[in-house]
Amino acid sequence: MAVVITGIAELTTNDAELGKLRDAAVVLDGDRVAWVGAAADAPAADERVDVEGRAVLPGWVDSHTHLVFAGDRTAEFGARMSGQPYAAGGIAVTDDATRAASDEQLAAGLRKHVDEAVSQGTTYIETKTGYGLTVADELRSATLAGRYADEVTFLGAHLVPPGTDADEYVDLVCGPMLDAVAPHVTWADVFCETGAFDEEQSRAVLTAAGKKGLGLRVHGNQLGPGPGVRLAVEMDAASVDHCTYLTPADVAALADSDTVATLLPACDLSTRQPLPEVRALLDAGVTVALASNCNPGSSYTSSMAFCVTTAVLQMRMTVEEAVRAATLGGAQALRRDDIGVLRPGSRADVHVLNAPSTTHLAYRPGVPLTWAVWRAGARQR
Repeated sequence: MAVVITGIAELTTNDAELGKLRDAAVVLDGDRVAWVGAAADAPAADERVDVEGRAVLPGWVDSHTHLVFAGDRTAEFGARMSGQPYAAGGIAVTDDATRAASDEQLAAGLRKHVDEAVSQGTTYIETKTGYGLTVADELRSATLAGRYADEVTFLGAHLVPPGTDADEYVDLVCGPMLDAVAPHVTWADVFCETGAFDEEQSRAVLTAAGKKGLGLRVHGNQLGPGPGVRLAVEMDAASVDHCTYLTPADVAALADSDTVATLLPACDLSTRQPLPEVRALLDAGVTVALASNCNPGSSYTSSMAFCVTTAVLQMRMTVEEAVRAATLGGAQALRRDDIGVLRPGSRADVHVLNAPSTTHLAYRPGVPLTWAVWRAGARQR
């Protein structure tokens, strides 16, 4: 059934030819966009939705989440707010709770968080394994994630389990664990960071995953300068995520590559880390994405609008830059060209704001502005 969305005051398409349109309309046909243009020229459709002067943009593309988990880490959060530093080892608390949870409990949490994100305008979601860290639990996480997320990433290399030899664990990740999980995922990731995996171990994980045909991603440069960005570029990873501490050489390497710098500002706020120097990245021509990093330990939010607002008000991105990073940037971080954009042939992922322009995302911080959402052509709210 074709649906024409009309009465659009401002239409952000993220398409180089279409640009930003005023007094516009969009036609959805099934799960695809069929037509985009001036409202006066809109073709007939089976259903007409007049958004009465509201802004329309592509749905948020959240390219970095950790939604397969159980348990609670509010005590850790409270300790950070009292001045204790963030450390990667806190992940082990969630690992224990996740292993102890039933499939039904994990599935219920996944569904809840995906629904929560969609209700706020997110229409495409990546999520990771990484809170199981045994062959059976990583496989379970991957299969459950595949029921609810659009793309699934294997993150067996999230943390070395306490009491385990690091090199032996890397051998497990690169061998039996990867063999079990690979048929159920699209990507592989590694936490290349002090307290997690060093450069040599991270390269081994990425090399093994690449041989399995998986796309590559890297957690890097979150807690301090390190090899994550350099390794991601070397391995042609689709994205390197966090990028909190970058050297000029890191920025130059990203600018000369196809690797997207995915920034996670809600995580930096929650861990009391500095916000990334995004202007240096943008000025160098680096492709930037914004993502929520929704997880129970360091960024327990599914609000992409919050990330956009933070990027504008505290990171000095323009509204247009931040919206693009949270839509088209996320698509590029997933190496997709049919999401994060509204043009004929793209996936019918539409976000309608209860505001006349995207500027209101930063102009009215904290106000819930999502008015309607279509995900793959199906209206969600």
